[in-house]
Amino acid sequence: MITIHKAIQTIHNNVARIDGNTQDDITAKDINGNLIEINWTQVNQQIPIVEDEIEQEKQDAINKKSSGKQKLLDLGLTEEEVKALIGI
Repeated sequence: MITIHKAIQTIHNNVARIDGNTQDDITAKDINGNLIEINWTQVNQQIPIVEDEIEQEKQDAINKKSSGKQKLLDLGLTEEEVKALIGI
């Protein structure tokens, strides 16, 4: 569902609200409450791109956390101190 919603938002940057969970019941509206016509061919083409972006965001978060941990260790903190600060 999140992937479909993000794909719609990528295609229609004026979307203010998306309701529904499946292609059969999703509706999108602009800020004035007007329905936005959804081109499902475009949405389905956008889904793999959005999925890749979501995976990249997850990996970036993992990398940043690891980098931050290493920087704290390089400053002289112990593993226990780092874990107490950031939980890893």
